[in-house]
Amino acid sequence: MSRGTTPGGKTTGTANIRGAALSLAVAVTVALAGCTSSTGSTAQPGTIPAPSTAAQPTAPVDPAVAATSETVETTLKNLVAGNPKPDQEALRSALVSAGIPKANVEVSVSRTPTGLDVDALEAAALTGESCVMGQIRDGGVLVTVLPVLATGKCFVGDAR
Repeated sequence: MSRGTTPGGKTTGTANIRGAALSLAVAVTVALAGCTSSTGSTAQPGTIPAPSTAAQPTAPVDPAVAATSETVETTLKNLVAGNPKPDQEALRSALVSAGIPKANVEVSVSRTPTGLDVDALEAAALTGESCVMGQIRDGGVLVTVLPVLATGKCFVGDAR
């Protein structure tokens, strides 16, 4: 009589547990094998592949958008140099003085409804089908270009 069987040849609970453990081990091995790459990649786990050196196609830059981006960035940097936390009207006035039409300028509020300063002040200059977005946060300036919204505006909601 072998271990794990009764005199009548029936298996005991120990043999069932071993069989279940073996089945589980096989299932886990098969499942993990399915997670490996079959593309022949030689990258080691935890490494980041090097970026492609092939030229990436880029959309042509609209000269008007490029000029407006430069104007917004220069204007915001000059404004922040004198006051790291300008208010809404100072930002609007600076952009209009820099040559951006007043009708094309949108500026976010500079104070919350409870009277606190906002964390970031944002402005947008509508240029064709693009919005040149500028942000002032902690005395720093960030400028990016986004598409115009379906409303024809750059901001969602009331910019007051």
